[in-house]
Amino acid sequence: MIYAIIAAGGIGARFGADKPKQLVGLGSESILTRTVKVFEKIDKIEKTVVACPEKWLKECRAQLAGLKKVCVISGGETRNETIMRGIDFIEESFGLDEKTLVVTHDAVRPYVTERLILDSIDAAERYGASVAAVEAVDTLIECENGFIENIPDRKKMFHVQTPQTFGALKLRRLYDDLTDEEKDSLTDCSKIFILRGEKVAVFKGDRANIKITYREDIQ
Repeated sequence: MIYAIIAAGGIGARFGADKPKQLVGLGSESILTRTVKVFEKIDKIEKTVVACPEKWLKECRAQLAGLKKVCVISGGETRNETIMRGIDFIEESFGLDEKTLVVTHDAVRPYVTERLILDSIDAAERYGASVAAVEAVDTLIECENGFIENIPDRKKMFHVQTPQTFGALKLRRLYDDLTDEEKDSLTDCSKIFILRGEKVAVFKGDRANIKITYREDIQ
């Protein structure tokens, strides 16, 4: 079975709205609705679990009320805790086995495409874990105290996106095995695998698949 988990647990402090940015309008629909509608189209996905702030559960459910395959739950304190809550919900509601895949995605990437989701699933079925990424076009630098410490080889540098797909049980096992310090260092699920020496396949992302972070990103 394949499930999607939409990480919608953030409050969007950098965005500066009176509600979480995923609930803000983008044209005629909210960012969240635009994102989830793409997953609704994928026949391979049994259910899409949207994990949002508990305070905003009612509004999230109202915005997504017309979608048939969606379940809305409360998220955690961090992105990865939110993903784990999604996995726990899937296990309690539908069951999990070693073949169960979860496609994780940021609620605030509304320009995800069916191609990206299907490529993510295909790569995870082949290799066990997958992430979308696009090649870096700018020179990247490592800084400390306001000065350059290192300039990595740009040919090896990529910008990571979502969707990212993993075996659900393995993802949770690896996460539970991390120390508190390691958990604090996480920025996405792929690092959970990397910290435990597991390989993660990279497939071609899409430069249009932007993450909305600041107000100017709406334009």
